[in-house]
Amino acid sequence: MDKNKIALGSLAMDLKRVALGYYRNSTKVAEIFMEEALKRKKEVDVTSVKPYVKDLLSKLEDIKNEKDKQKVAEDALMYSILFQNAAFSER
Repeated sequence: MDKNKIALGSLAMDLKRVALGYYRNSTKVAEIFMEEALKRKKEVDVTSVKPYVKDLLSKLEDIKNEKDKQKVAEDALMYSILFQNAAFSER
């Protein structure tokens, strides 16, 4: 399996856990998985992904700084789905 597929799939799972953490009012858990997601982001080789994935990766840091935790949860879930789709469509 391709290194980017694994990294994107793992990033998607971390972001899904961020969303679930905030939805369940487990802020500490959500913050831990957000840090894991940001570490995982560095594993993706941005030179070999599609431009929209590169754009999403660059915006990922912005959702961490959002004050409204409900918005962070929604954004994390959306990014999770987009990265999951990118992992499945990578060739």
